[in-house]
This record gives sequence, C-alpha cells and structure tokens, in this order.
Amino acid sequence: MKKMNIVQFLGIFLILFTAFSSSAVAQEEEKKDGFKIGGAVRYNIISTDYESDPTTLSTSATWDTWRLNVDGTMKGLDLSFEYRFYPTFATHFMHHGWIGYNFNDVAYMKLGVSQVPFGITKFASHSWWFQGPYYVGLEDDYDMGIKFDLNFVENLDLAVAYYRQAEPQGPASGGVNWTGPGAGRYSYDITPGSGGVVNDGTGMVDTVTASIRELNQFNVRAAYHITEDIEIGASGQFGQTYNSTLDDSEMSMAIAGHVVANFGNFNFKGEFVNYNYGAKSDTDQDLDIVQMGAYGSSYNVATEANMYVAGLAYSIPVEWGPITNIQPYVDFTLIDKANEDFYDTQHLVPGFLITAGSIYTYVDYAMGKNQPWLTDSFGLGLGQGVEDPEWNKRFNINIGYYF
Repeated sequence: MKKMNIVQFLGIFLILFTAFSSSAVAQEEEKKDGFKIGGAVRYNIISTDYESDPTTLSTSATWDTWRLNVDGTMKGLDLSFEYRFYPTFATHFMHHGWIGYNFNDVAYMKLGVSQVPFGITKFASHSWWFQGPYYVGLEDDYDMGIKFDLNFVENLDLAVAYYRQAEPQGPASGGVNWTGPGAGRYSYDITPGSGGVVNDGTGMVDTVTASIRELNQFNVRAAYHITEDIEIGASGQFGQTYNSTLDDSEMSMAIAGHVVANFGNFNFKGEFVNYNYGAKSDTDQDLDIVQMGAYGSSYNVATEANMYVAGLAYSIPVEWGPITNIQPYVDFTLIDKANEDFYDTQHLVPGFLITAGSIYTYVDYAMGKNQPWLTDSFGLGLGQGVEDPEWNKRFNINIGYYF
C-alpha cells in the first residue's frame, strides 16, 4: 500500500477547517482565566462465577482506580487533562490531555489526546462495564491528533479528526497478562507483539509475530437531533495498520450507525458497528487476529466483525437521604465475527446506578460468553473464542467518589 504523507493529511484538514470556519465570524464571549483540580477514587467489590467452581477468593474487594483532573482556561486557550492510576493492574497512564480553542460559533478545535468521534458518545453503555465496542477500541477511545467539532447546520453535530497515532502509553510490565509493548493505556488499540493466522481447512490458528500499530487515522461523525429527545448518527473511521518490519501498511476501517432516544424517564441507546482491521504479519501474511491492549494487558481480537449494541435505562428520582436517583438498566452486545472458524461473543449486563451527591455506585451482574474479561483465562474470547461457551457471571459493585 502506498505510504500516506502526514503533510497531505494536515493540508486536507486545514482546507476543511477553513471552509467550515469561514461561514461564521461571531466570537464566543471570552472565558475567565482559571483552573480547577479534581479527581476521583473508586473501589470494586467482586464476586465471580466463571468456568471453574467458585472458591473463597472468588469474592474480594479491590482498589479500582484513582485519578487527577486539571481543567481550565488561560488567554483564550482551554486545557483538559486527566491522569489515572490502577493499583490492581500495576499501571498508570494519561486518559486524555488536550488544548482547546474556540475559533468562532462554528468550529472548536482540540489538539492532543482527545476522545475519538465514533458511534455513541460519550459512552454507548449505561453500566460500569461499557459495551462490546469498547473492547475492540470503538467506544470511548482516545488517540493523539487534532479534532474539530463543527456546528454549521442547525441540530447537526459534526466532528472530523485526524489522529497520527494511539495515545501515549504508561508502564505495562506489571500487568496481569502482559504480552508486549503498547498495553499500558486506557482505551484499546492495536499493539505490536503477535497476531494469528487461520490454517485453511483445519480451523486452527497459528501464532505469528506482528510488529504492528495504528497510524494516520481519519474520523468523521455526524449526529442529527430529530427532536430534543432523539438523536440519529453515522460514523466512519479509516486509517492504517503499520508493520515496522515490512515498513508497509494495510487499510483499517470501521463504520457505525446509532440512535439515542429519551422517552420520559427511559433512555435507549442502539448501535450497529462493522469493523475490518486489515493487518499483515512480519512475514507478509494476512492476519485473522490482531493483538490489542489496555490496562497493562493484551489479548487477541478478530480482525473483522459486526457488532449489534442495545441498552435501555430508566431514571427514578428519589429522596432517600443523600440518594437522589436510581437508574436500572440492561446493556447487551452481540459480536458476530466474520471468520466462520471463530465463535461469537455476547455481553449482557443488567444493573442499576445509584447517585448520591458526588458518589456514584454501579451495581452490575455482568454476564458474558467469549467475553475477554469474564473468564478464568483472561483475554480469551474476542479472537477465535471457544465453541458453546457457558454464561460466565460476575457480580460487581463499583463505588466512586468524584471531586
């Protein structure tokens, strides 16, 4: 594949930006200078029931994360930065960090590590567990580049972005299942290390070396508000999977359609995603499996699949001491892998969110088939998977204090 020139990419973005921003000249009122420091501390209470019989240690409590946030404005430039620490996984990393500038009423720029505009934002999920797209890098993903939020048509939110590479990584050598560099991060990205190739006629997967990573990614997302309560949208993502051994790249893509709707106290989120992570091994073989990593650990992911995502929640205002709202929900994802030798992934999470001032508590009963985090063998499931898996289950309470 012909190599892409970063200068050409930036030139295209400057042309697009000039065209969009010239349509409006009204400037937003100047924001007051100042910064705020915040953060969060979260804990998990866990009880698992996976393939093996539960033991005394199947129920435990862990320190989920603590984080620091800095947000503010100085001389017309915005700054948003967040750094997270995960003691359980012996890793820490940047969540996001960008400089923002409001050119006019039409265009707002974010330069640095920002959320990739794809699918339902900010989250496609209601639960603490996210939905299936998160585990393949297509929900609440963050990368390094430049992004423009554009509002030049009434009721239409448009975002275009160019990401040179994945976000900076933190340490990963202390991870639970560390298998290569690039896994010390918040959101899942393709990492160098290994890949998989299916043997024709046998269905067996050979592990091969794959010195691959993500480069030069374009994103476009459009969301139209039919009414104040109904949003429909479409997204496209196109980039490269670069192999440093071959010094060559394969095209990688993903598309999505989504709807978010509020009906009284109900909230519905629905999404369809198709992705194809084209990639080559170091010996120039087409990969059927790529390695992706986050939280200090890596696992296998099928290179092509369709995802069907749906979630429903109901908000119940209450006045129970500090508790002001309870939101029951159920989230579901089916990942239908394109390779006929692979087995599908299912992800089902009923639960409820309790809001009490600055404390948010997620009570989830997470269930999964070939779900990489819901298993005694961490990381299995999104690659080839296993035939006829049982529902693995985890009761999880996440308590977070945000300040």
